[in-house]
Amino acid sequence: MADETATTPENTESAQGQTVSPDNEGANAQTATVTSSPAPKPGASSPKPRIPSPSALAKKTPQVAAPVQHSAYSQDEVDAAKTFGRVDDQGNVFVNDNGTERIVGQFPNAQGTEALDLYAHRYLDLKAKFDLFEARLKSSEIKSHEIDESLKSLKEESKEPQVVGDIAALTSALENLQQQATEKKQALTAARKEAMSKAVAERTVIVEKAENLAASLGDNTNWRSTADKFRSLFDQWQEHQRTSVRIDKTEADAMWKRFSSARTEFNQARRKWAQSRDAEQSKAKQLKEEIIKEAESLQGSTDWGATSHEFNALMDRWKQAGRAGRNEDDALWTRFRAAADTFFNARQADRDEMSSTEKDNLVKKEALLLKAEALLPVKDEESVKKARQSLAKIQEDWDLIGYVPREDVHRIESRLDKVDKQIKSVEDAAWKQSDPEADARKSSFEIQLTGQLADLSAQIEAESDPKKRKSLEAEKAAKEQWLKVIK
Repeated sequence: MADETATTPENTESAQGQTVSPDNEGANAQTATVTSSPAPKPGASSPKPRIPSPSALAKKTPQVAAPVQHSAYSQDEVDAAKTFGRVDDQGNVFVNDNGTERIVGQFPNAQGTEALDLYAHRYLDLKAKFDLFEARLKSSEIKSHEIDESLKSLKEESKEPQVVGDIAALTSALENLQQQATEKKQALTAARKEAMSKAVAERTVIVEKAENLAASLGDNTNWRSTADKFRSLFDQWQEHQRTSVRIDKTEADAMWKRFSSARTEFNQARRKWAQSRDAEQSKAKQLKEEIIKEAESLQGSTDWGATSHEFNALMDRWKQAGRAGRNEDDALWTRFRAAADTFFNARQADRDEMSSTEKDNLVKKEALLLKAEALLPVKDEESVKKARQSLAKIQEDWDLIGYVPREDVHRIESRLDKVDKQIKSVEDAAWKQSDPEADARKSSFEIQLTGQLADLSAQIEAESDPKKRKSLEAEKAAKEQWLKVIK
């Protein structure tokens, strides 16, 4: 709606007949001259301007407005509005306001219905504001303060408006808009309450996650990961503040206090853990320095077996000492590893040299083994004696040769033992045949068995109990088997 300003009695032309320009109604707005008489006829002399009387000034003649050249409304709308007004011969414009006629302006030089057209347009402009506000009330983006400000503005503009049109309809529309505005504000209040409840619930979830993290702190806490989680929750908190409805300050402060307390609890626990870790790392560094000194003192030893065990013990102590920090541990380990490598490399070099000697010894022992196996078989006592003498010489040379590779020890030793066992078995057999004490023991046992068998036979003949008789017969059968063996 164009924001024209009517010319009130306070700013009408003075008694000296000055001309005034009405507010701009458009690029082609005409200039109205306020006079108390019609415009002079062509050729006639200009009349003297009439000085308004005090009573005329007291009436506060409504403003003089310029005619409208362009309209955004249909002619039917304009004509309908004009039915509520009239213009008298002096150019005064009147409107029927709820049964009472009141003057809304003056346009003495207007031709025909130009004056009514102007004020009808003003009415339609005001009505358009009502329609625009009604449409705006249906928007979900309107705010309560906007509703209040719009209503206030419409009330002021519709209080005895300087327009020509259906004023009663405007009054009714205003009442209707007030009702709609009340309902809309109630809906906005309910929506805001619901949105706030949702926002509180969402932010409470963030708070509870922080509190759960703080409650889960312990010896197995991954502090770096937990710190990342707290940072993420803080980012979520800030994002929620930016994107959600504003929460009541008291409730927001209470939730922030809980969140902040959880984060403070985490920071204090992490600081305490860091202090404990630093103390442990310092102690670990000291222990590892001591281990390194011992390792460096052992690195030149040639007592391969004992020193190897000592280095293994140092390694166990190293593992139990704990960590001294990544950078410290790497440097300490390099020093310890250097001492250990010095020893173990020397031991390996000695083993490599020994391995070459052991392979040579294996060749020599395998040659002796062939000589020993050539002594077999032995059949009589004479050949056994010669084989035993030759084997004894071979075993003596065998021991003088020295070590062979570990993986070959069992193989060649078992072959030599086999030769020894076969010779010994023949020796044992010959000894048994020539042992007089063995013959005497055999004869005595045979006599005992023969006597026992005779007694058992007599007991069997005299026994009437079938079970006892059967037991005696079994005992007799066993002794008969023994007798067969020794004969």
